[in-house]
Amino acid sequence: MSYYRSHVLICGGTGCTSSKSREIKKELELQLERLGLEQEVQVVMTGCFGLCEAGPIMIVYPEGTFYSKVQVSDAKRIAEEHLLKGRIIKDLLFKEAIEDGEIKSVNEVEFYAKQTRLALRNCGKINPENIDEYIAHDGYMALAKVLTEMKPEEVISEVKKSGLRGRGGGGFTTGLKWEFTYKSKSDKKYVACNADEGDPGAFMDRSILEGDPHAVLEAMTIAGYAIGADTGYIYVRAEYPIAVKRLSIAIKQAHDYGLLGENIFNTGFNFDIELRLGAGAFVCGEETALIESIEGKRGMPRPRPPFPAVKGVWEKPTLLNNVETYANIPQIILKGGEWFSSIGTERSKGTKVFALGGKINNTGLVEIPMGTTLKEVIYGIGGGIPNGKKFKAAQTGGPSGGCLTEAYLDTEIDFDNLVALGSMMGSGGMIIMDEDNCMVDIARFYLDFTCDESCGKCTPCREGTKRMMEILNKITEGKGELSDLDELEQLAAYIKANSLCGLGQTAPNPVLSTMHHFKDEYLSHVIDKRCPAGVCSKLLEYYITEKCIGCGMCAKSCPAGCIKPLGEVVNAKTGRRRHVINKVDCIKCGACMATCPTKISAIIKR
Repeated sequence: MSYYRSHVLICGGTGCTSSKSREIKKELELQLERLGLEQEVQVVMTGCFGLCEAGPIMIVYPEGTFYSKVQVSDAKRIAEEHLLKGRIIKDLLFKEAIEDGEIKSVNEVEFYAKQTRLALRNCGKINPENIDEYIAHDGYMALAKVLTEMKPEEVISEVKKSGLRGRGGGGFTTGLKWEFTYKSKSDKKYVACNADEGDPGAFMDRSILEGDPHAVLEAMTIAGYAIGADTGYIYVRAEYPIAVKRLSIAIKQAHDYGLLGENIFNTGFNFDIELRLGAGAFVCGEETALIESIEGKRGMPRPRPPFPAVKGVWEKPTLLNNVETYANIPQIILKGGEWFSSIGTERSKGTKVFALGGKINNTGLVEIPMGTTLKEVIYGIGGGIPNGKKFKAAQTGGPSGGCLTEAYLDTEIDFDNLVALGSMMGSGGMIIMDEDNCMVDIARFYLDFTCDESCGKCTPCREGTKRMMEILNKITEGKGELSDLDELEQLAAYIKANSLCGLGQTAPNPVLSTMHHFKDEYLSHVIDKRCPAGVCSKLLEYYITEKCIGCGMCAKSCPAGCIKPLGEVVNAKTGRRRHVINKVDCIKCGACMATCPTKISAIIKR
């Protein structure tokens, strides 16, 4: 066995991989070999660290030095200065990892210090392609406990006691779902994992699969024992190649160690897991559409009831939970349901992982106890809004959710509070918007997504969302009428009440939420034919002010050739004139405003 004085952990999640983290690892290993340090320093590719804004990320232990935005060219300096001479390179440190000359370890940085990482506990800490590292962090101990010490009813009781609710959408009680499937009588049962994460901006499940795949395998095996199943399916979209690769490696390793397959822990219990790759259809996140796709059919929802706990895969009782839900199970078994239920609020136990994106300084994954306020997430962990802009809204629940405004910053985040405010938890996407976002355009964006992703099986969703989309397009183009707002609300109510599955039933939520909280913006678009945020191009007018210096950069960049030096003389020496935009020919692309060299742009949109 080799012992190392230092471990260098490099993020191997999708974001950092796209920023050349693999090349950084390879170059660092070459430099360590050149310096004769390969037996003293181990370089490990981990899963996502969560703070994606700072990537590529490198952490050096035992001191916990937090390097951010590392480049391949930095590897030589890190090897020579830090790993050979012990000198921390301050200019590569994450901005908050140094304060008044004091260097903080990664765990002292506010972004991590304010989190409670349960589902993400191993992400960024272990090599996800090495089962031994998972086992060293109590991996498969819960499975051993279940198979050797507990009856199926006791396992289900512990999950019920925890108060864990499904982390993939509506928040149904996990223990009850397990109990319903356990009580269904059948000669064959299945366990399924929903890893078809389709919300725009959401990457919680992907990061768990990339950083800690064995946690999901262990949990599914526990679930199989609890309900009486011997086969599991992980339905993961093919767009997640790193997750698919690491799951495949993890399944093989678990087989090699006797933790999957036949006679696990010599108890006579058999369980195996197969991967099913999805083609990226958003509707396949709905449980019955997912089941259809697992069976090789087109992913379209089935009428419910019967629910999957009674008739699921191949018409057999099926337990279906999402990735994050499963990731909590091993700890619940090891530490007890009461331990888990002590975290969170009265009706929403434990923690929740959010993908924090949009107009926020610290984009990435955050895991917080249920009941944490929106303000704490945005300003305490997320670092606030960039460029001193004003917070406007947070969209939670993706295309199925709604907006939370500044008035709700002190709201405690849990399942019931979000629903009461017209939003929902969903899988955990949280998109932050500032004063420059148009809320009518935001509603149009999400509805455009659900229109595209509708499977077309039921008329209310297939046709109703298109009609709503037509009205929103009409409003953003300055052709809207007051009657359109009433029609939007009527259509939304009908679609919600009559759609077959959750996609259609929740599709109008972003429209209804923005109309409720930002009615003045809708009225401005309809009555004044004006977009207050300056986003809807058909309602904009570009105008060159008296600050124009007559340089002509705007005219050179204009693709329509509609800018000419026709105004008054602004420089007597050169004869330069203020430029003027021909409003008839202007295509409102904004190229002129982007290229204007004046300190405060001489071109405005209004």
